[in-house]
Amino acid sequence: MKLNKIATVLTLALGMTATGVYAEDVANAGSGQITFHGYILEAACSIGSDSENQTVELGQIAASQLADQGTSSPKVFSIELENCRMNTSMDENNQPVTTAPMVTVQFGGSAALNADGTTDTNKFGIMGTASGAGVVITDASSAIIPVGGASEARELIEGNNTLAFSAYLQGLDDNNAIKAGEFTSIADFTLSYE
Repeated sequence: MKLNKIATVLTLALGMTATGVYAEDVANAGSGQITFHGYILEAACSIGSDSENQTVELGQIAASQLADQGTSSPKVFSIELENCRMNTSMDENNQPVTTAPMVTVQFGGSAALNADGTTDTNKFGIMGTASGAGVVITDASSAIIPVGGASEARELIEGNNTLAFSAYLQGLDDNNAIKAGEFTSIADFTLSYE
């Protein structure tokens, strides 16, 4: 009986020591948690994770450069599409027909506000301490994509595709409205497949 009590006390003591060593190892080595998040889309392509939320740095632009609706230097950005698949359908003879999907990109956000209170839908509005300018988005052929407007449809190839765009800052119609400071402009994009 006395031997059982000694064995029990010894087992408890060893267990507490091992637990203490484990807790100390965790505290010294560190620990953490990883959360995985995403969406499953009904689309011809997946959007590359680096393209989903991006920041395009337009840089430090002199107010004088924006006078008379002047512009900053364009900065290129892209939306990467991954694992694009071709469309397959059946023709009138019940034979499979493969066609390339087409994609358009629509950019939404707030339009820039001119000094007279009208909106300029070719420019995305800016927020912050700066004012008197707006952000212009163009496609790869330099065509302006207005706020709420869509790019020209582009044919995709099997696999990965890069949709290239540019953005620049442009002064609004009233030179007196240009005010130096920091700015941010936000544009959401939506892909549509045909």
